[in-house]
Amino acid sequence: MDFPTINLALTGANIMNLRKAAGLSVHDLQMAFGFNSPQAIYKWQNGTALPTVDNLLVLAALLHVRIDDILITDISVA
Repeated sequence: MDFPTINLALTGANIMNLRKAAGLSVHDLQMAFGFNSPQAIYKWQNGTALPTVDNLLVLAALLHVRIDDILITDISVA
């Protein structure tokens, strides 16, 4: 059976591209999420971490896309 897995590197690059396309800076996202530093957003963009489900929902709203448009998946064979 084939199961999708999230490609962290491609998802991170996608978050950065979608952010730029929406005309938002890292600082804009930091303020929208109420983060003290931009570290989490840089981790998302670098593909070293994913937003939590709650943050992913907010990110999709801020970027005017669906969650599925943010996440880049690969199919792995189990």
